[in-house]
Amino acid sequence: MTRWALAVLVSTLLIGGATVFVARALGKSGSRASVAVSVVAHWLGAYVLWSFLGGLALHYGFVSAYDTALFAILALAAGYWQYVTVVTRGRHRGLVVFVAGQLAWLIILLYQNGMLWN
Repeated sequence: MTRWALAVLVSTLLIGGATVFVARALGKSGSRASVAVSVVAHWLGAYVLWSFLGGLALHYGFVSAYDTALFAILALAAGYWQYVTVVTRGRHRGLVVFVAGQLAWLIILLYQNGMLWN
């Protein structure tokens, strides 16, 4: 499983890097492909960070449940929303969507573990 995940991550980054390189070589640094690579990089980084912190919190007893699959679903939905927002309204508005997705995950995590409105 780890080899498969690593292979997917490396291939995604290589394809994304090649796409950005070609877009910049053609003079289109803000192209849709480079925006897509940027959004994927944001959410992959967030997934890795949340998974690491969630695993630590679960191990040390700060939380009683942590579901990475639920974060993956949120990341797909919010990542698509972020991509559309960046393309239509600009980079800064897209970052607002990214931060809102992170805050939404924090609220879901706190609710799941009985720390918020439960």
